[in-house]
Amino acid sequence: MTLPNASTAAALTPANPWAMVPPLGNLDAYITAVNRLPMLTLEEEQRYARQLREDNNLESAGRLVLSHLRLVVSISRQYLGYGLPHGDLIQEGNIGLMKAVKRFDPDQGVRLVSYAMHWIKAEIHEYILKNWRMVKVATTKAQRKLFFNLRSMKQEFKADTHDADSYRETLTAEQIDAMAEQLKVKREEVIEMETRMAGGDVLLDPAPSDDGEQSFGPISYLSDAAHEPTAVIESQQRDALASQGISTALEALDSRSRRIVEERWLKVNDDGSGGMTLHELAAEYGVSAERIRQIEVAAMKKMKKTLVEYA
Repeated sequence: MTLPNASTAAALTPANPWAMVPPLGNLDAYITAVNRLPMLTLEEEQRYARQLREDNNLESAGRLVLSHLRLVVSISRQYLGYGLPHGDLIQEGNIGLMKAVKRFDPDQGVRLVSYAMHWIKAEIHEYILKNWRMVKVATTKAQRKLFFNLRSMKQEFKADTHDADSYRETLTAEQIDAMAEQLKVKREEVIEMETRMAGGDVLLDPAPSDDGEQSFGPISYLSDAAHEPTAVIESQQRDALASQGISTALEALDSRSRRIVEERWLKVNDDGSGGMTLHELAAEYGVSAERIRQIEVAAMKKMKKTLVEYA
């Protein structure tokens, strides 16, 4: 396929250059179209970049983006092995390209194609890490670099193995040492990342079984009711009632009723036994045991009312 040269670029590009690019949904047509778009000369690239930087000329920005869409397609093909749609990879790469165009400085002496590669790859990397697993396998910059390098090296090991049947998905000790040395990381870091990559996603809440019986998944035993908001509030209320609430309720009683309640319900001796019995209290106050019980019942009712008001 012969690409238009710089002298015919302006004639081939319509007033609205985006009209040359079909929707990304038709992937084959999109790739064919972007490969036919004219490439810019150094002079054209710098002129459009200055118009964008100095005058915020969006048409110039569009021409810079269009002329590098083929670069995004080329880079995105390197990441097809992650099981993600090619169209999505291209779309994310296009976002990186637009970010590069926005930040491009034509006076740095670097062509946009070299500058944009970093932004395109960074955006595709971010998309892969967010969507390759439900749970992120890499969060720090060092882990992300190790993730992509490790996966690439595993593919090289597989390609170097003549007997495909003898290739194992798990790394051998020699391969781990070789990777750690080549990537200049610790052996433990390679093992940890390999473990993350090898682990698949687990459905926390499984679908009902065909026989209608209830099925259980990790969600059944991962839930912690103690940290559920309602349970936390109830626990806090119980703690408040058991401390300040009880003290407030006791203060509402007369001295005799308070001592009876404390001896009967709140006092615990060192040997684990409780306080005084009805008969012991009756002997102390010179009344019958039944009278002590009546005072106790009346005091408990009064305390209950005070606790309700406190709550």
